[in-house]
Amino acid sequence: MNDSLNADQEARLRESIARQTLLTTLGIRVASLAPGRVTLELPFRADLCQQNGFVHAGAITTLADSACGYAAMSLQPPGRDILTVEFKANLMSPAVGDRFLATATVVRSGRTLTICTAEVTADSDPTRPIALMQATMMAVGEPTAT
Repeated sequence: MNDSLNADQEARLRESIARQTLLTTLGIRVASLAPGRVTLELPFRADLCQQNGFVHAGAITTLADSACGYAAMSLQPPGRDILTVEFKANLMSPAVGDRFLATATVVRSGRTLTICTAEVTADSDPTRPIALMQATMMAVGEPTAT
């Protein structure tokens, strides 16, 4: 597999990410993009915390789910978009740190369904996963003729 996206693929992913108003609201940004592998980052904000001061699981799962979606989209042709069909998240450690990274990898990419995994870590201990996700993504729309 090629380890970098072409300029059109990268622009398509970045444009789609920019249109995701929830990601903008949460402050989620692109850390890296590659075919079948996307890392998104979430900076710590006190207003994203739950009652004990940890970043809320909703923000962490949004980060992981979006990384999975864009990893899946990176392998789809133009004209195809991605929707989440299902995901399972294991929350393994409290979300403590200044910056959180979700790295998603495509396990299997099909014409319609793509299976991804994501690992969320914090800068406070990048070797210790905060969360793991397995997700199924569905490609929608018709590929454009080239």
